[in-house]
Amino acid sequence: MLDLTTLGHEIVESEKQLLEKLRTLRRRKREGQESSSSDVRALTAGQKIADTVAATMGSWNFIIIQSVILVIWIVLNLIAFIQHWDPYPFILLNLALSFQAAYAAPFIMMSQNRQQDIDRQAAENDYHINIKAELEIELLHQKIDQLRETEVLHLTEVVHQLADMLKKADDRAKA
Repeated sequence: MLDLTTLGHEIVESEKQLLEKLRTLRRRKREGQESSSSDVRALTAGQKIADTVAATMGSWNFIIIQSVILVIWIVLNLIAFIQHWDPYPFILLNLALSFQAAYAAPFIMMSQNRQQDIDRQAAENDYHINIKAELEIELLHQKIDQLRETEVLHLTEVVHQLADMLKKADDRAKA
């Protein structure tokens, strides 16, 4: 037969061990952050370039400037009096835009992948914090329940004492 109190005690002990492990991990991370807080996390040259390209190409300034350049290119090629360097199907313009897209996409993906790694680490940290908070709350509930049980036992003893005193007083009054 399964002993529920033993099982409950084993669960509480494993939760306490996990909570202690999370507390230790948090302390180490906090100490590591304090020691490395002065130096900004060093990025490689490729990461800096990828972030710069992604930030630039993902801005309204870039979209507006590129749109203006495209309109100027098309207008100049449509109304050029002397020479059409890129006549109507605008093959050179298509080539230039394809070239830009071919080089921009990997930079943007590298930046997104790095950001995704940062977000994943933050989500993992949040998960550990949530587990820790849940275990802390459970321990507080256990402490409160233990205090209630102690208080109920004490009140029960007091009620029994008062009942005994009333019984003795009633016996004296009858006698």
